[in-house]
Amino acid sequence: MTQQGDNWWDQLYDATTPDTAPTTSGDTLDDRFASATGATGATGEGQPPEPAAYAREQAPADAPARETARAPWEAPLAGARAPRTFPSRSAEPPAPPAPAAEAVEPEPVPAAEPVPAAVPRPRTGHVGDRPPTYESEPTALPAARPGDLAELVADTVLDGARYGACTLRAASVRGDSARYRGEPRRDALLTARFGHDEAALVLVAVAGGVRGAESAHLAAADACRWIGEAVGRSHARLSDDIRAGRRGDLKSGLHRLTDRTYGRLRSRAAEQGLDPEEYTATLRCLLISADPDCRTRVFFGIGRGGLFRLRDGAWHDIEPLVPEPAALTGAPVVGFGSPSAAAQEEPATEGLTVDLGIVTPPGPFVEDPLPPPAEPFRFRASVARPGDILLLASYGFAEPLRGEPALAAELASRWADREPPGLAAFLADTQLRVKGYADDRTGVAVWEA
Repeated sequence: MTQQGDNWWDQLYDATTPDTAPTTSGDTLDDRFASATGATGATGEGQPPEPAAYAREQAPADAPARETARAPWEAPLAGARAPRTFPSRSAEPPAPPAPAAEAVEPEPVPAAEPVPAAVPRPRTGHVGDRPPTYESEPTALPAARPGDLAELVADTVLDGARYGACTLRAASVRGDSARYRGEPRRDALLTARFGHDEAALVLVAVAGGVRGAESAHLAAADACRWIGEAVGRSHARLSDDIRAGRRGDLKSGLHRLTDRTYGRLRSRAAEQGLDPEEYTATLRCLLISADPDCRTRVFFGIGRGGLFRLRDGAWHDIEPLVPEPAALTGAPVVGFGSPSAAAQEEPATEGLTVDLGIVTPPGPFVEDPLPPPAEPFRFRASVARPGDILLLASYGFAEPLRGEPALAAELASRWADREPPGLAAFLADTQLRVKGYADDRTGVAVWEA
């Protein structure tokens, strides 16, 4: 630093140099300190009062607490005003406060939609005083062979439709014993519609193979398929006869179609080197016209089973009565090429269903006595009433219906409502189990509107 600078520095901080401000003002630093010391009554040097205490002593008793000078980063004293800030020199004037926002009512919260009640599951279970021995659900699958997978049969088949004035429900379920042993379902079920509009014809066929036969399920499937093919080829004539009420023509024509089906079963047995009794099946069928003005329902078939009608809450067994097989032997019968006895008893008709496409001899003839038939042909044509329920049952379903009153009563109670059950509910109904009855079950029900 230069000599001139050193002199300036010494003069500035020389203790002997008087303050440049006027001494008479009493506003020097020493004067202020002395004034403050005298006001507080302090006797010792270097003992300035606490700032907070000073503020309390100076403020009137009824005055609110006043904030003393402090830096912006210091914490505010108790009861002091909000913190102060130092405005910047370049700060712009503060913007005017925004007007108070108008009160907006909150949007109403929509009420939560009520949770729908849980839909009850279809009721299964059992009837009777004791539960069945077997489990209620499938256990073992049938054995499969790699080259014959097409021969496998599903455990359960379910179908339904609505035509004309009726609603159809059909189900076929493997029996409890077959489920336990891993055997295939011997019952077969076929539902088919032939034709269109009011001339359409609905066929439901139920077949049951022989118990213990290795190919029982295949014979049942063949019986359903072949009777379906035969009815399909003649559906136009059959539909016309049903709507016209030609009972005699229907009975003779359907008898022929059934005989042809069993003839093919015997041929298939011979091809496999089996006895006819080993490759055969019971067959029960139902024909329904799609015409809403036609309420004629036609049943036909061969073998054991059941045909029931639920009317006004009561069950009626309407299985056609047939003579014993022994009563049908020894007498000559009318040949296939001549009008049947039943047809001769009926009024003359156009005979649309008599031939059904079968080539016949030129004139009537009488054949030699036939061997005793294994099962007689069954036929029934009846007119349904509104509210009726017609049930076609396989042997495994018909037997518990006849043998356990609790099952018939439970089904009548479930079906008391005129509204037909859904497919799942109908399946549960057909699976109501009864101790002592463990065969396959197949049921076809028709609800009349």
